[in-house]
Amino acid sequence: MPNTTHEVEEIMRQRKTLLLGKAAALTLLAPWVAVAGSLLPALASADVTAERLAENLSVNGQSMPVKQVNATPMDGVYHVRLESGESFYSNADGSHFLVGDLYQNGDNGLVNLTEQSRNQERAAALAAVPDSERVIFQGMGSPKATVVVFTDPSCPYCVRLHETIPELNEEGIAVHYMAFPRAGMGSAAATSLEQVWCSENPSEAMNQVKQGQTPSSSARCDNPVSGQYDLGVALGVQGTPAIVLPDGQLVPGFVPPERLVAMLGLEDE
Repeated sequence: MPNTTHEVEEIMRQRKTLLLGKAAALTLLAPWVAVAGSLLPALASADVTAERLAENLSVNGQSMPVKQVNATPMDGVYHVRLESGESFYSNADGSHFLVGDLYQNGDNGLVNLTEQSRNQERAAALAAVPDSERVIFQGMGSPKATVVVFTDPSCPYCVRLHETIPELNEEGIAVHYMAFPRAGMGSAAATSLEQVWCSENPSEAMNQVKQGQTPSSSARCDNPVSGQYDLGVALGVQGTPAIVLPDGQLVPGFVPPERLVAMLGLEDE
């Protein structure tokens, strides 16, 4: 049984691997599946309970770094999100935890309520990042849609995606890059990304590093690379490229332009 906050977070990280790709795992999730029904606004009493849970939640006498607690459609079950970005479910007094995704069994099949919540949080977090801290490839005119891409210049599939940017721009899709050096800060990729963000022309510098070159302007400056890396980790980014759609959906890996156009609903525009 975990007896520290770090152990609880480690269990939550491990469950992602254990559940991945296992359709049969739905039977294991049965206790966490919400029976069909509409999502009702949280009652005042539920809000009070959530607030109390956020203030008092602890493991082995250690307070948990709680960021937010929300009521769920299941009576007496609350969604707890930690400052680290990890989340789990708790009963009202914090004596029992469930680690996994919560599904609603509705008329149109299973709906992953946990992933919906993650998407909303990603969209809100990225909306708070100003354009001045992004490397933007927009093309001519106003875009029909904007995707945020966490990138690493040492990643072959990031280079492949970068090569499709002219086609994406032609389809009306703007690409906003954010930094995610896979090997962490202090790596060669992190240094390259810092050079890009410190360049007089970040877009041109990004083109250069994607071609394996050193940016022509490589002055040092205060830059958002470390903060963006931390943000990516908190938002669930585990590799690159990682594409975030306007609704906050996280799409890992390279996506061909035609598929991305379809995912954004732009086929007929």
